[in-house]
Amino acid sequence: RENFIHLCNPHLEKMKEDILYHFALGTGTHDFPTLFGDVKFVCVGGSPSRMKAFIAYIAEELGLGSPGCEYPNICAGTDRYAMYKVGPVLSVSHGMGIPSISIMLHELIKLLYHAKCSDITIIRIGTSGGIGLEPGSVVITRQSVDATFKPQLEQVVLGKTVIRSTNLDEQLAQELMQCSKEIGQFNTVIGNTMCTLDFYEGQGRLDGAICLYDEEEKLQYLKNAYESGVRNIEMESSVFAAMCNLSGVKAAVVCVTLLNRLEGDQISSPHDVLVEYQQRPQKLVGYFIKKSLGKV
Repeated sequence: RENFIHLCNPHLEKMKEDILYHFALGTGTHDFPTLFGDVKFVCVGGSPSRMKAFIAYIAEELGLGSPGCEYPNICAGTDRYAMYKVGPVLSVSHGMGIPSISIMLHELIKLLYHAKCSDITIIRIGTSGGIGLEPGSVVITRQSVDATFKPQLEQVVLGKTVIRSTNLDEQLAQELMQCSKEIGQFNTVIGNTMCTLDFYEGQGRLDGAICLYDEEEKLQYLKNAYESGVRNIEMESSVFAAMCNLSGVKAAVVCVTLLNRLEGDQISSPHDVLVEYQQRPQKLVGYFIKKSLGKV
């Protein structure tokens, strides 16, 4: 069962029914193998609208849909997350920050397990702040690091601190990099991604409601991050990497940078430019899926 989802929870086997509360799904009310058994690729991202746009995009790319097609939200019974499916691709929103994506991943991993899925690849597609990169650059994460640049997730479980690895699949990262070279439309790098607990102070911004450091201290911190190998900053990658590692799932993080944090804190690019930037991870991952399915 090496290619199947591995659950690190012996208690689940004793449950007669597993209710995935935040998805409004359950093993007693839904036939998971029939609904999801053919899934091979799962793409997750913060925004429900972005993940809906991604499923429409990938459907057309795979020849499984046409412009204007509607794709129902599988999690319509709740307003916490949105989920869409076409062929072997599942697209799920995860909200903002470690707590939100953590809840979603617990239920997503159980869903894939109950559906008896195998050979799964999970990719987070999103936006980020770049360090030393031109806006619009795409970063494929080598490893997620915390705000002290350590490749780990520190979590408190039953009052005790637990440290978990945040490395991501190296071969998958290289395959995605090769796909970007074949597309040849935008700058892509492999680098470390810093995952923070906050958008403002946690990322060294000067424009939050609270800021008790100066610009020189901020710039020195970001330069230290760059020198340690960090190329972008976001708020979900550490727990994403840790949970996928524990579940035996190949995983990658592909984020576009909306600005260079060495040059400022606020995102000021025009809306149409930002929309095009946000499509870049979708294009890269869409191409990767097509290539994996022999459709390139």
